Amino acid sequence: PRSPRAPRRAASPSVSTPPASMQGISTLMAPLPAGLMSGRRTIAASANTNVPGEKWNARWSHTPPHTDEYYLKCMLGGLLSCGITHTLVTPLDVAKCNMQVDPAKYTGTFQALGLIMKEEGVGGLLKGWAPTAIGYSMQGIVKFGFYEFFKDYYSTLAGEENAHKYRGFIYLAGSASAEFFADIALCPMEMVKVKVQTSPAGTFPVEFGAALSAMSSNAAEYRFPFGSVTPLWSRQIPYTMAKFYFFEKVVELFYTHVFTQPRSSYDKTTQLGVTFASGYIAGVVCAIVSHPADTVVSKMSKGGKSAGQVISELGFSGMWGGLTPRIVMIGTLTGLQWWIYDTFKTAMGMGTSGGGGGKK
Repeated sequence: PRSPRAPRRAASPSVSTPPASMQGISTLMAPLPAGLMSGRRTIAASANTNVPGEKWNARWSHTPPHTDEYYLKCMLGGLLSCGITHTLVTPLDVAKCNMQVDPAKYTGTFQALGLIMKEEGVGGLLKGWAPTAIGYSMQGIVKFGFYEFFKDYYSTLAGEENAHKYRGFIYLAGSASAEFFADIALCPMEMVKVKVQTSPAGTFPVEFGAALSAMSSNAAEYRFPFGSVTPLWSRQIPYTMAKFYFFEKVVELFYTHVFTQPRSSYDKTTQLGVTFASGYIAGVVCAIVSHPADTVVSKMSKGGKSAGQVISELGFSGMWGGLTPRIVMIGTLTGLQWWIYDTFKTAMGMGTSGGGGGKK
């Protein structure tokens, strides 16, 4: 009899080694270690948030975060804010400039408005609206957009604790830095505007194109296009420092002592009302702080004299001519600027401005 066969062993599945050319791909497809994946997620998160243990960045401490897109939207809001408001108050600006240049002829706001309209018609009150619109739109782009950037930049340098503790100094430094560049953008159009507004009827072109051409062709006489940048800095930098500092502080006071609940609990109408009131109060301070330099800029528009010569001729008291209409104009102007800016920001889902120390 045949001896029984031993049972067959089941064949073990063969595992083939992939070709050398495929081994690199296999390695890439292998799952990454958990620790490395965690690190990747941390890097991605820290791109727009502050991660505990890492360097604090002011840009990511806000809601919404201050991305590059945020700054660009602030620039657009600044364009609308400054361009619209300065153009709307052109008649007051014409009266103010003429009172500064010829105080003997133009003795008061309403008298100046009436006399200009009598001599030049309604169009005389709108002289210089085009360079005003262009120049202050350019200024607004830089003023508001760069302020938001520099405020975050200096806050990051100071660190989280010091940025809050010394926020007033950061408002001042950020606004001064922004205005330095904003005035360079404004200067050429400001020089055209003032020359158009203060020249007697028939002595200088009123139309924008012709006025710009006349300034350019006589650049040496009028020191065009940047001859007024130094007095502009002396006027606008203190003005803007006061504008942003007092706005931030007044908003903070409102939300600390008047509207004591978190800001987000109030409707947008209330928040924008706080914005306008804070802007108006800041504007009154701005007008007083910057008025002497504004008078010097207006006087320099006649050409041929430096800022030092004009100051020497005017004396201290002479630099305060036209202050009352400027207070009215700048108070209203600044309140409207902040209101337009914050209305735009609110429409973009960016919230209202100011009050770094208040409840959010």
